[in-house]
Amino acid sequence: MPNLATWIRRKDAKSFRAIFGKHPEIKVWNALDQQVPLEQMDGLLLTGGSDISPEFLRQENVASSLLEKGIDPERDRWEFEAVREALSRGLPIFAICKGLQVFNVALGGSLKLDIKGHNLPEQRDREVQPLRHASRASHRFSKVNSAHHQAIERLADGCEVEAWSAHDGIIEQIYLRKYPFARAVQYHPERSRVYDSLFDEFFARLKGH
Repeated sequence: MPNLATWIRRKDAKSFRAIFGKHPEIKVWNALDQQVPLEQMDGLLLTGGSDISPEFLRQENVASSLLEKGIDPERDRWEFEAVREALSRGLPIFAICKGLQVFNVALGGSLKLDIKGHNLPEQRDREVQPLRHASRASHRFSKVNSAHHQAIERLADGCEVEAWSAHDGIIEQIYLRKYPFARAVQYHPERSRVYDSLFDEFFARLKGH
């Protein structure tokens, strides 16, 4: 039985429950509720959440006014440690929304800390952000449900962009070159079955690790 490490907020659990239900052979370890033995994990899923705590950002003089309330240093500490562990063992990684930001920062990248007008409520569950894709992108969605106020500014070394928001160039999908499998998206594939192919590929890699 493959072991999957993650940290999922209670308000997001319903969306992921349907996805995990299709793969009962995978044991999901949610660090929100339990101690996760990272050395026994076979993959890492980084999910949405509050802004990264300033102490973990690779940026100086971060104004608190730019960050959402409710940042969670305990979660950040766990996720950055989990990324290091996963990378050191070549584990499959899939990162979503905040997860993309954690992944990029963990690899040495930086963030745009506040994007005006890019966190409108109606964007959360509807495919409203049209995308343009790199020629080698393996997953192509014409529009995505991307709602956030932060995004990648400096892309981490070793990463390659697969998709951008068509109207403002915000990076929406990346992968890590020269690594068995690591993909990260700024949007929320857990909220719509349109994106099931992303999870199907990730779970196939997880089972094959």
